[in-house]
This record gives sequence, structure tokens and C-alpha cells, in this order.
Amino acid sequence: MKRKNLSLAIGCVLVATAMPAWSQEAPSGSGAKATELETVTVTARKREETLQDVPVAVTAFTPQTLDKLNIRDLGDLGAQVPNLTIYAARGSTSTVTAYIRGVGQADPLWGVDPGVGIYLDDVYIARPQGALLDVFDVERIEVLRGPQGTLYGKNTIGGAIKYISRGLPQETSGFASVTVGNYGQLDAKAAIGGEIGGKDSGVRGRVAVAKMSRDGFGENLYNNGGDVSDKDITAMRMQLGAYSQDDFDVQFALDWMDDKSGVRGGKMLAPNTNALANVVFPGTSAIKPLDSRYDIRSAMPNVNDTTMKGASVTVNWRPNGDWAFKYVAALRESDTETSIDFDQLPAKIADVRAFYSDRQVSNELQVNYDAGGRARGVTGLYFFNGDAGGQVLNNFFNLSFGDTQGVVNTKSAALYTDWTFDLTERLKLDAGVRYTDEDKHAIAHNIGYTDATFTKPNGVVAANFNKTINFKNVSPRVSLDYQVTSDIMAYALFSRGFKSGGYNIRANTTAVPRSGQPFDDESVDSFEIGSKMALLDNRLFLNLSAFHNKYKDIQLSVFTQYIDAAGNPQFFGDFTNAGRGTVNGLEAEYQWLPSDHWLISGNLAWLDTKYNEFIDGGVNVAHKQRFTNAPDFSGALNVEWRSDLANGGNLSVRGTYSYQSEVWPTTDLSPIIMQPGYGLLSAGVTYRHNDAWSFSLQGTNLADEEYRTTGYNLVTALGVLTGFYGPPRQYMLTARYDF
Repeated sequence: MKRKNLSLAIGCVLVATAMPAWSQEAPSGSGAKATELETVTVTARKREETLQDVPVAVTAFTPQTLDKLNIRDLGDLGAQVPNLTIYAARGSTSTVTAYIRGVGQADPLWGVDPGVGIYLDDVYIARPQGALLDVFDVERIEVLRGPQGTLYGKNTIGGAIKYISRGLPQETSGFASVTVGNYGQLDAKAAIGGEIGGKDSGVRGRVAVAKMSRDGFGENLYNNGGDVSDKDITAMRMQLGAYSQDDFDVQFALDWMDDKSGVRGGKMLAPNTNALANVVFPGTSAIKPLDSRYDIRSAMPNVNDTTMKGASVTVNWRPNGDWAFKYVAALRESDTETSIDFDQLPAKIADVRAFYSDRQVSNELQVNYDAGGRARGVTGLYFFNGDAGGQVLNNFFNLSFGDTQGVVNTKSAALYTDWTFDLTERLKLDAGVRYTDEDKHAIAHNIGYTDATFTKPNGVVAANFNKTINFKNVSPRVSLDYQVTSDIMAYALFSRGFKSGGYNIRANTTAVPRSGQPFDDESVDSFEIGSKMALLDNRLFLNLSAFHNKYKDIQLSVFTQYIDAAGNPQFFGDFTNAGRGTVNGLEAEYQWLPSDHWLISGNLAWLDTKYNEFIDGGVNVAHKQRFTNAPDFSGALNVEWRSDLANGGNLSVRGTYSYQSEVWPTTDLSPIIMQPGYGLLSAGVTYRHNDAWSFSLQGTNLADEEYRTTGYNLVTALGVLTGFYGPPRQYMLTARYDF
């Protein structure tokens, strides 16, 4: 019988190894037994396949599972995905830092590309500002681990996170929900969609809105400065589709997000050691750190605004049952203004105001073939043109005033193809390749000013260049998967990931001449074996993988110093290629349904990272270096009890414990910023009254664990040692109505 698995919806979840989706007990009427786990359909190879059948390292979350696990934004996925570290970057609320299997990028400045690609409905989000997406009206979230170069757009050397919105239904449907919690939390979300203009009109639409607000975890103690680490985000998505029978449709989408959350508080981890700081605060040892991990003392404005918006059009044409054509064109823009008080003190010791702007246009054409025979696959073209730029105003001790400004234009063109061949009934070969041609054009104008108004240049020009560099790359992938039994599949995989180089826009070519030279592209060669198993009559899903990655020309952002003509240390933001590294790892994901009432699920991960070469001053110091955001051990255990009630409702009670071992979040390897191993406990109770009404009580970080996500070590040049912490204990109650 001919397969009908050409992806009509949205696709792009590509290559690596396979892991299970978070499944629910099979719903009534599904045809599956009520006591077996349900598989989830993904578009891992740009065609629809069940997760247990596709050799792709992907964890997929359904809307029901996202609700039960209380996944509120992408940052909450970290505990539930093996070897994923993801959190809000430094002092922001919606700027993302993401690492998968030790590969990522923590620097949000323009000119530095992320190492984990984030996609909203097939469209790559090029910049991290605003990319820590809140979860509302979502169809599915997929997280792919390992290089995804042959099918995915840009910068997926570490992996990809794909956020898939609810589609366009023919029948009118929607929901409304309200959440209240401690710290003054009040979230409201709603959506409605369906056919427009009557039945069989062929026109469908959907609108979803969300408002997430919360008071601060701390306060600014200087001059009654107000809340710190608060949340104030408004978001909206609109979709409109025109359908001509089953063979042609055009879909338009708009999304908008406005983050006015304000500054995220950081904690001084030690008194400021700089001599000038002691002049500012005589006799106080430059002020001791506060007891609270969220309170601050800052004279800077509480400004941390990000606006992000996007528009896309998707055209699907299926001339017959064998061929499908898909075209996606998208425009995205974002603007950010933020205040960064590195020193966390009222005095102007290390105060920074930063402005970011981004505009990108992307086009992608896919041709998908599946005639039901031994071969099927996809071929595509991808084009990207983006400008990322901004301005950073630095005030050091109210004596030195620097201005970093410029723009980086990226033009990227790629041709890719990926095909599956049935060698036998059980053995399949999958092979793909991507060719990329990318230009980076960087304009940097870094100068000094005479005072804090930043209006009178002092004649110091740190950098002034206009340069272009080209990168070409061929990234192959090949895998074999063998169906050992109807329930067990084993696979072996080789894939290559690539991320282009560029220029350090913080360059100071006057003091450090080499900083005006380009840094190289980085690459990962990944070797992986694994298996996917559905056991005990589909009561147990167990998926295992082991990988060996060879990481080359690792791109690192380093906050360091140089010595000026007077012999004084001065702050310097360096960007360099570290050399070579090796990453080995094991991953396991499991779901077990021991009885009708219990579901046990979770993951375990082990990661072994080391530098083989790290040249500093002509000396290989690899033995002294560590990978950032790469814990040796991590995992999560979810235990859920659920039962149908006599009134026709359903009750579910969940407990989750997650753990990660010590993490070095910054490249300077400060032992004070390093976060030792820790565990988090969360729980939830969900009551579904009927098909319409549901109520849930959720709690996170119930033990109120103190843990750092990142920080700054600028002790030598600025006397600054600051840490940023994860959220405290929170609890929330949600009422939801579906129709």
C-alpha cells in the first residue's frame, strides 16, 4: 500500500538519533488500548512519521504534556530533554541562551550566531533577543539534539528547537485560561479559530493572544527603585489560510511580542575589589553583597524592553499523491533596549546601555517525493538575508566612556537534499548533504567620548572597519537503521554541523590589533549509535543513544583585559577560536505505564567534554579549560497518578525531580560563579471536569533551591563579580475552558 507521509503541515526536524515523545495514555476512540502509550507524529525529515520510527534525536511535547509538566516557556524544557541547557541570558527575561550536548553560544551581541537554532513554525529566529518563547496555543514543541545541517536552515550545529503553533481547524474551536499565583502572577491566554464565511468556504483563520505578568522576585533598594526580575509580556499570533480542495493552500501568519519586564536582578558575589570603587565608597569595602539573590542597588533606569514581530506566507501544492511542493517566505524584526549594571551598585562603575536591532528575510523551497516505493526524500533551496546591529554605551567609573556600534549583514544560500532508501524490508539507508555559501559583512565603529552624555568624541578610535568574508561548507549526513523486531529499531549515524565565522564587533584594533581579524567557522563531526524500543505491549518506551563528537575551531566570547600605556588593566571583549574539543555522551529517555493509573517517565544523560587544543599566548592550555553549560550528569524523573472519577471527570497528580551536576556557565571559569550540582522539585494536580473545564494547581522549585544560571567575572579590570539566579519557589492556580 502506498505511503501517504508527505508532510503537508510544517516540517523540518531533521537528523540525528531518536528519542520518544512525551506521550499520554491513548485517548478513547483512538483505536489504541487504554493502557498503552501513544506515539506522537513528528516531521523530523520534512515528512510525517511517528517518533518511534524515525532515526532522529528528538523529544516532542504535546499540548497536554506541556500543561501537565507546567512548561511555561522554552526555558522550562531543560530538565525534560537530555543534555539541554537553556535559560534567560544574564539580565534579561526573554533573551535565550541554549546549549545542546555542550554546543551553543552565550553571547547575545550581534555578529555572534547562536549554536542552537530556534524555529517558529518553520521560520528560523536569527537573534536570541525575544527567542525564549512563551508557551501558548501550541501544537507541539520538538527538540532535536546533535548537528542538524542537512535539512535545517542556519546555525543548527548543536541542535534545533522547533515551536509549532496550533494549525487552522475547519471546525470552530478555541480556549481561554487564567492563571494566578504568588508574586502577583496573573496570566491570561485565549485563542479561537475555524472556518470563515460559512462551511466549505475554504478560508480558515485563528487568533491567539497572551498576557503574562508578575511582580518582581526582588526590589531595587536604591532610592525605592521598584521591582526587579518582574515579568510583563504581551504576545499575539494571527493565521489566515485559503484552501483549494486537498491539493493547494496558502497560509499567512503574523506574530508579535512585547517584553516590558524590566531588569533581571543580579547578585554581587563579592565586594568590588577595584581601587576606584573604594574611592567611591570610602570605608565600606566597596559595599558588601546583599543577602537576597534578587535585590539590587542600582541607579540605572529599569529598562529592558524587547519587541519582536514576524510575518510569513506558506504555499503548499500537491499535484498528485507522489509529489508535494512547499514554499515559505518570512520577514522578522526585533528591537531591544536594555540597561546592564554590571557592578550592581549606585555608582557608575560598570554601567552599560545597549540597543539591539535585527531584520531578516528568508525564503525556502521544498520538493518532497514519496511514491510508496523504496526511495523517498526531499530537496530544497534556502536563502537568508539579515541585518543585525546596534549600539552599546559603556561607562566605566564615570571616567571612561566607550561606544560600540555597527551592523553585520549575513547573506546565506544553501542547497540541501535528504533521501531514504529501503535496502531490505528491515534495513534502511538515509543520506543527505547540504551546501552553504555565506557572506558576512561587518561594519564596526568603536570610539570614545569625553563624558556620560556620549555626545563629544574624545578622538580615541578603538575600531573602524568595513570588511566582508565568505564561508563555504559541505555538510553530509548518512545513517543506517535496522528493524530488529517490530518493536525494536537500531541505528548508526554520521552527521556534520557547521556555523560560519565572522568579526568581533567589540574589537579594539588600536590596543589589540589582532581583534580586527575574522574568526573562523566552527564544525562538529558527530558519530552516533542508538536504539528505539517499544516494549511490554507498548507499556514501555525506552530509547538509548551514545555519541562521539569531534568539535573544531570552537567559537568563544571571552571578557578579559588588556594593559594600557600607563600599565593599567582595561576591559576588553575578545572573541576567539579555541581550537579542538571532544564530546562523548550517553542519553536515555523512558516512559513506563506499569498500570492503568501510573505513568513514570523521564531521562538520564551523561556528558564528557574536554578540550584537546586551546592556544593562549602561543601555549596549549587545554588541560586547564572546561566546556561551559555542559554538566557531566543530568536527568529528570516524573511520576504521575491519574484516575477517572465517578462524575465523569479525571484527576491527575504529578511529582517531578530533576538534577544536574556542576556547571561552569562562563568561559572565565570563575569558581565562585560555577554552580555546584543541585536538584529541583516540582509538583502539580490537574482536575478535568469534562471536555470543556479543567483546573490545575502547580508548584515549581518547591524547596526554594538557590542556583546560578550565569554571571560576570570582571574582577581584574572592573572589580565586578556578579551572579544571576534561577526563579524561587512559585505556585499557581489555572482555570481553563476549551470549546
